[in-house]
Amino acid sequence: MMKNLSLTLSALSLVLSVNSQNIDNKQNRIEMEELVLTSEWDKTFPKSEKVAHSKVTFPNRYGITLAADVYRPKGASGPLPAIAVCGPFGAVKEQAAGLYGQEMAERGFMTVVFDPSFTGESGGQPRYMTSPDINTEDFSAAVDFLVTNPAVNPEAIGVIGICGWGGIAINAAAADPRIKATVASTMYDMSRVDSNGYFDSADSAEARNELRRSLAAQRTEDYINGCPKPGGGVPDLLPEDAPQFLKDYHAYYKTKRGYHPRSLNSNGGRNVTATIPWINFPLMSRAGEIENAVMIVHGEKAHSFYFGSDAYKRLTVVPGKENNKVFMVIPGASHTDLYDNLAVIPFDQIEKFFAENLCSNTCVVRK
Repeated sequence: MMKNLSLTLSALSLVLSVNSQNIDNKQNRIEMEELVLTSEWDKTFPKSEKVAHSKVTFPNRYGITLAADVYRPKGASGPLPAIAVCGPFGAVKEQAAGLYGQEMAERGFMTVVFDPSFTGESGGQPRYMTSPDINTEDFSAAVDFLVTNPAVNPEAIGVIGICGWGGIAINAAAADPRIKATVASTMYDMSRVDSNGYFDSADSAEARNELRRSLAAQRTEDYINGCPKPGGGVPDLLPEDAPQFLKDYHAYYKTKRGYHPRSLNSNGGRNVTATIPWINFPLMSRAGEIENAVMIVHGEKAHSFYFGSDAYKRLTVVPGKENNKVFMVIPGASHTDLYDNLAVIPFDQIEKFFAENLCSNTCVVRK
């Protein structure tokens, strides 16, 4: 009698568990936002005739729908090695990231170049917010899209992060071993600069607590106003004593060279309170645990050089893979030279790095 009762209760428990799981799965299903994507070519660089271009959307793990450009080499066959690209921080996919994506597609890789959450054509509310967690997730969401694409070799996935997205790319590689190779170009460590100031000039508890008080007051003001206050992008007019790196930013974001109407840096910038989570988030904390390949590329004259140099020092060389951690210094190059200067960006070396670490030179279709 007790045995039969036990079996009945076990069966009932199983049915309830299955039904509960079905209900939970329905409630947890990610519903894609409907995004309105432009159909015109509105990039800051000319369209290549060697590459097929299309636009796609895909969700991240938090249910935010990302908008992306896909670049595919014309005439390529078979599952391709693929690269997800994003950056610079505060830019959109129509700027430097798209240039990188199109160039790597010319070299035989399928690339997906996405707008991060809350930015550009991607979804997410409120607009112009940032998050170390969600933005790292954005890279993994792009990897989700690639590994499930029949045109892609799921074992040959890499990422490229530019500027602030270089540090995020390294964080994504530490979190997601599906990323077999990572390139961080002219990188920033956003958690370091937001918490310590430029060149670590405000690296103290007193300075951070003063910043926290200011941001907390801004949160209160935003709540009362019902919307976040924008922090301001690159200024329209530079002061006479502007540092050279700010002049370089202005020459890119505020001129025909790199201006885009959806770019945060070209316009109103990210929200003031977007800084909050980065202060307490150590972006490079797990960089030493990355087993897969990482290449950091930095201009010798870049004001941000110390970010790339110090990030490289955190990487660990894995026995048997002595050449899979690379720090490449570009003589004479500034931070923004690596945004769009085709004479300076080392695309040949970047291609070789991905070819060696994604597919041992066997799957790349040269232009």
